[in-house]
Formats: sequence, C-alpha cells, structure tokens
Amino acid sequence: MPPQPEQYEYLEHTADAKFRAYGKTLEEVFENAALAMFNVMIDTKKVLVETSLEVSLKSPGLDTLLIDWLSELLFLFEVEETIFGEFRVEEIREADGEYSLKARALGDKWNLEIHPFETEIKAVTYNQLELEKTPGGWMAQVVVDL
Repeated sequence: MPPQPEQYEYLEHTADAKFRAYGKTLEEVFENAALAMFNVMIDTKKVLVETSLEVSLKSPGLDTLLIDWLSELLFLFEVEETIFGEFRVEEIREADGEYSLKARALGDKWNLEIHPFETEIKAVTYNQLELEKTPGGWMAQVVVDL
C-alpha cells in the first residue's frame, strides 16, 4: 500500500514583528525606528543613497506621530517603489497642541535582484506601542503586521 499523503503539517508562522529602537534624542529614535522597520523587509546596508524624499507630518500626539511617520514611509515604499536605508529627522516640535515632523528618507529605486524582499509589512500597529523618555534618551517599541 503506498504511503498516505500527510493530512497537514505545521509551518513556522509569525503574524507580526516587534522591535525596540533607541536614540539620544526624539529625532534619533524616530530615525532608528524607521531603520529597524525597513530592516524587517530588506537589508538596508545594501541600499544606495540615490534618492531623497521629503516627509512632513502633523499629528495630535507623539505616539501617533511615530505611527504616522512609519506608515508614511511604508506608503512611499509601495507607491514610489523606493527603498530606504537612511533617515534624517531634522525636527520634531510641538506647537498649539500638535506635533510636527520634518524629515528626509534616503534610498534608491527598489530592484528585486539587488534588494531581495525578505518580509512584507502590511501595516504599522498601535499594538504594544511604547514611546518613552529614558535616562539615556528615548525608546520606542513598535509592532508591525506582516
């Protein structure tokens, strides 16, 4: 009697990725959170800096500004087909109860042969989100939906 096909098997599955980013300043922790997020998808060390896109955002709180920043970078990656390997957050400030961010995302056009896609990120979530001042600066914890 031939062997029966397996009815099922267990496969490794991760529904999301969680990371912590650190920085001496608020700007630096936003830069490092973006770098951590892009390293989930690709090897950012292989990204050439040939394109620079400006990002300006406003948000009612710092937590939402962080989510908006990372979500905007994902949007730019998908729409502009640009991958980023360097981030320069020039300024985060508070005015009239609102936070604003001015930054540049540096990278190049996505080429699958040069930049193999490791994991797709569907969305940045508020799940387990933390952004706090620490004795050494700032820490951000982010969960992204894969």
